[in-house]
Amino acid sequence: MAETPQQTGSPVRQNVTFTSAGATAHGYLALPPAGHGPGVIVIQEWWGLNDHIADVTERLAKEGFVALAPDLYGGNVAHDSGEALRMMRALPVARGVELLSGAVDYLLARPEVTSGHVGSVGFCMGGGFVLYQAASDPRVSAAVPFYGVVQGELPDFTGLKAEVLGHFGETDESVPPAALVALRDGIREQAGVEADFRTYPAGHAFFNDQRPEAYHAESADRAWRSTLEFLHSQLG
Repeated sequence: MAETPQQTGSPVRQNVTFTSAGATAHGYLALPPAGHGPGVIVIQEWWGLNDHIADVTERLAKEGFVALAPDLYGGNVAHDSGEALRMMRALPVARGVELLSGAVDYLLARPEVTSGHVGSVGFCMGGGFVLYQAASDPRVSAAVPFYGVVQGELPDFTGLKAEVLGHFGETDESVPPAALVALRDGIREQAGVEADFRTYPAGHAFFNDQRPEAYHAESADRAWRSTLEFLHSQLG
């Protein structure tokens, strides 16, 4: 990820406040046209809760989900890769998982949410957090990491209850093929879950249409359509 060029960041996107990890947390919530539906957590890239993540949240809402993107950086958005790396490293994995658990509490308590469990969709750093979250929270029944970067050792997947659909770029140096093999094997051996990992003729961040140097439209469209089908099948 460190090779990513400067990002013209946008202000943090927030419209809800809730209690998480013993403190006040913020996030971006989008409701579907019907006003109700299954819940989905959207987890930010290492840039923060910016326009791209808010747009993904709104797109999920248009497809019938109550979608919440929790702000893991407490109101900060990175503007270049160096700053993003520092901010990511300043967020311990355990703390991020704790914050995400509070976000699930909040989402499931909302009257608009019709499901007793949630889906989790994340990108880059957030894709890694999708796996950490699903491994520790049985309320996650559908986990979708996009080019998920796992920081450090693999999670302990013995508590994983979710089905897993992952999207990765064939030329993504942040997630080499050997890492995908180890990740798939770990999930299978520890949880008995056969993760569906799909690769695309693209690099890192191929889904981010606000980064033209990385975006790959055909791959993004295929990944998005399969993600929607997967979420609907798992969440109802």
